[in-house]
Amino acid sequence: MEGCPFEKRASLLKALAHPLRLRLVRGLLRCGCRNVGCMVEQTGQSQSCISQHLAKLKAAGIVRAVRNGNEIYYEVSDPRAAAVVAALLDDCKEDYHIAL
Repeated sequence: MEGCPFEKRASLLKALAHPLRLRLVRGLLRCGCRNVGCMVEQTGQSQSCISQHLAKLKAAGIVRAVRNGNEIYYEVSDPRAAAVVAALLDDCKEDYHIAL
């Protein structure tokens, strides 16, 4: 059942189902690659909270981490996640930054 397309899609939806994770993904899509510090400033959440949610998004394959010197930046790497977020929030997907 693991290879079932419904399982993969349900996993994507589950990862996006938390309001903060949805907000983080939308922020990355709209602003491009960002580090945890930027996300802390934007959301007012703690660094550990942001990091925990990013870990779940990364495990789901929605975001990936890119190291630049001592900093780690995150970017959305799943175009399906962008399509879901655009549909949910009435955004224009063409305005999004998606790493391929």
